[in-house]
Amino acid sequence: MMKRARLGLTDEIKAVALREGIDPEVVRRRIADGRIVIPSNPGHSPAPCGIGEGLTTKVNVNIGTSRDMADLDIELAKAKIAVEHGTDALMDLSTGGDIDAVRKALIKEVRVPIGTVPIYQTGLKAAREGAVVDMDEDDIFRGIVQHAKDGVDFMTVHCGITKESVEHLKRSRRVTDVVSRGGSFLVAWILHNGKENPLYENFDYLLELASEYEFTLSLGDGLRPGCIHDATDGPQLQELIILGDLVKRARDKGVQVMVEGPGHVPLNQIEANVRIEKAVCDGAPFYVLGPLVTDIAPGYDHIAGAIGGALAAYYGADFLCYVTPAEHLSLPDAEDVREGLIASKLAAHAADVARGRGRDRDLRMSQARKALDWEGMYKEALDPEKARRYRSRGVTKESDGCSMCGDVCAIKILREYLKKDGTC
Repeated sequence: MMKRARLGLTDEIKAVALREGIDPEVVRRRIADGRIVIPSNPGHSPAPCGIGEGLTTKVNVNIGTSRDMADLDIELAKAKIAVEHGTDALMDLSTGGDIDAVRKALIKEVRVPIGTVPIYQTGLKAAREGAVVDMDEDDIFRGIVQHAKDGVDFMTVHCGITKESVEHLKRSRRVTDVVSRGGSFLVAWILHNGKENPLYENFDYLLELASEYEFTLSLGDGLRPGCIHDATDGPQLQELIILGDLVKRARDKGVQVMVEGPGHVPLNQIEANVRIEKAVCDGAPFYVLGPLVTDIAPGYDHIAGAIGGALAAYYGADFLCYVTPAEHLSLPDAEDVREGLIASKLAAHAADVARGRGRDRDLRMSQARKALDWEGMYKEALDPEKARRYRSRGVTKESDGCSMCGDVCAIKILREYLKKDGTC
């Protein structure tokens, strides 16, 4: 996509520009410069979705099987719910059952960009045959090629973990060490084998694969903080500096790339984290998990993540990975997926509004509320089904108010007297 953007406008660029209400030439230039990406593998060809500078904040949903819950139908149902509720992208993080079948089924059924973390599957295969640390370079790259051939649009690759950064990690005072699954695989691999991370050492080969199969690189934050105590520490920042160099190398080869970010970050450090990434990585699209602003929210981590996500997006993060109520506790079910997605979409929309985008939808909601136009309100609601369900509690179909105020509805009372006054 980046190479084609450097030559001129494409249908995908025009589609993104139309969706965003932006001049196509502006979108083209930013893709050519690496400040916007459109993840799209020709083997999948999803609906074009732009992520990056000047665009609305996008949201990703993670789904996938585990060892204990490996039902393809359940994952397809989650994917359907996510798409119905407006996810911009979907990541398959499956680690149980027939992982290839899950990935292929999702690519077949879902028309939004799909991402994966190939090293999950590679590491699991090695673990079942012996140990994660027994995987070799060929195993790692074969996994990437297979995902690419299947049509994956963007892949998380933990290229910023190096022998040097592992030594730095060992000297750090981290509370939670490494919480990234892919990051832990590679840290353990480096410590056991005494060799450099193959994804870092052979980054040029990875770029060749990304160019050949046209998938977007999502440079994973394998040393992201797993608690607010560890936020913005040495290992995290050292990895980010390495990723900044890799971003430049990817752009030089015409490969689309975005950068993944933390994690767990207290409110007062979110702005700094975003600005540092944008400076170090020269405006590359920033993809954040949450971030979660406190560690004490099990069962409510979608709220902690939405608080952090709204602030991160306001300061310039481009892509929010949702967090569900099940985070840190279990594999999310379909309802968890819906709750997590809605929370992240609220965060994204709140940030967009504060930055001058999307306020017209809020205006339409306000006008519908003034008119007590319930169908109009449902139309603008992020979750119309839930809104209908709440209003139906204790209200007859004939009522034009709700059970909160009943016959003392402020809007109804004032509307009546404004009419008498001739104001409306």
